[in-house]
Amino acid sequence: MLFLLLTSTFVQAKASKKDKDPGKSEWIYFGADGKLVYKKSAKGDRIMDFSHAGYMGGGVALPDVTVKVTVKPPGDVNADCTALIQAAIDKVSALPLDKNGFRGAVLLAPGTYPCAKTIKITADGVVLRGSGKSENGSIIAMNGEKHTAVILSNGLNQRAGNRLGNAAGNEKTVKITDKYIPAGSLSFNVANAAGFKVGDNVEIRKPVTDKWVSFMHMDDLVRDGKAQTWIKTGSLLITERHISAINGNKITLDVPLVDSYDVNYTNDETTMVLANDVKRLKQAGLENLRIVSPPQAVNHTKALYYAVRLNGEDCWMKDLDLMETMESVGTGGRRITLQRIAVIRKALHDGASKPAEFAPNAGQILVDRCSVEGDNIWYVALGAGQTGPIVFLNCNFVGNGRIEGHQRWSTGMLLDNCKAPNGGMDFKNRGSMGSGHGWGTAWSVAWNCEAGSYVNQIPPGTYNWVIGSKGKSMPLPRPFNNAGPALPEGIFDAQNTRVNPSSLYLAQLEERLGKQALKAIGY
Repeated sequence: MLFLLLTSTFVQAKASKKDKDPGKSEWIYFGADGKLVYKKSAKGDRIMDFSHAGYMGGGVALPDVTVKVTVKPPGDVNADCTALIQAAIDKVSALPLDKNGFRGAVLLAPGTYPCAKTIKITADGVVLRGSGKSENGSIIAMNGEKHTAVILSNGLNQRAGNRLGNAAGNEKTVKITDKYIPAGSLSFNVANAAGFKVGDNVEIRKPVTDKWVSFMHMDDLVRDGKAQTWIKTGSLLITERHISAINGNKITLDVPLVDSYDVNYTNDETTMVLANDVKRLKQAGLENLRIVSPPQAVNHTKALYYAVRLNGEDCWMKDLDLMETMESVGTGGRRITLQRIAVIRKALHDGASKPAEFAPNAGQILVDRCSVEGDNIWYVALGAGQTGPIVFLNCNFVGNGRIEGHQRWSTGMLLDNCKAPNGGMDFKNRGSMGSGHGWGTAWSVAWNCEAGSYVNQIPPGTYNWVIGSKGKSMPLPRPFNNAGPALPEGIFDAQNTRVNPSSLYLAQLEERLGKQALKAIGY
């Protein structure tokens, strides 16, 4: 397959400080002391430290969980194996957690497992592992009614104050008092830090106001003569973090903030909310197998065979081949690694509205050495209100698809050494497309990438960057306003010239945690 050829010849980006390429970014570069230097805007905004993306917050090896139950394929090739596999998972799920938070793995012996229903992992510390993702490994063959092959979720992680949602009552809430918090910041001041402690999980809640929507020029969206709503006034943009230090009323977080917070557009109502009640699935994984569905030459609005959905924290998926599934990989939660996952679609999607093969709707997510092969698709599309770091590292995309922050203000995506030679990478305003998707992403970076084209636009008061990347700029007006001028471009820095560091994510990770962190994740 073309995918296999591309994978075998792809050269991984290193964090070397002496890369053979001579280019230098003005926004991030190595100083005389070998440390990364960051350019800041007049207000102090900067490219964030993306290195906190991934399992356990980045730089931690994915665990090798002990096998507790082995499943063998039945002799009857027409048998539905869903219940067989589910019974093994349920058996392991009933075991006690060990000191590291694991119960055990279910191993699928080599062979084909026809499945007509969804396999579910709902307990912490459980892994479903195959014996290889090749045709001689472990294959889940989807059949029957359209469904998702594997879901990893306990269904308990939703809070009342969801992204783009409304605040819940009876919460420990404190007002943030800074007049402006620059993007990339680790700390801010609150009115009263009493009642909060180091280690607390918190939500930083940025209110959506009429004034901000107007400032973003998102108050005049019209489609087919009808007004469209970008983000509803009164809703919240939510970033989840842990408190790493408290000094008086100064709060320091474990991971930088992606967005900026300007009192002029928030009605002075940005808050920090205690969120220790989040109860996501933890330490669960899916590994080393192939999922195959019947070909789907249909529109993605119809019922589909989906591959996997993971909603958790400190979870992972690795070494998966996903064949002919559609809208294949969906994630939620945070601190998740997706590693060496290949989506391969030969059946051509039908329709102008396209499916997203990777929907990384999670925070601190690392998508590492993954790939998509297909046409008329979104390789990657972010949902509404997602907050990074969301990192795609050394990923390959084959076909005429595109990558984008798809809708309603997702922030902090890094495309690092990714290739889409016949496709595109877009940080753009989608205007009235969809149902008023508007500005899809801000504070996002394409670093040392290769693409057929980039739609790199700059939302008011923010930045998007294409740095050291090969490919042409494609200026566009706001959709449904094609008679108007092209929107202002984001930053193009060292265009068509690779820069040092070769990999931004790996350089940031090495600077924060040392070379052992690179080795732990396979670099």
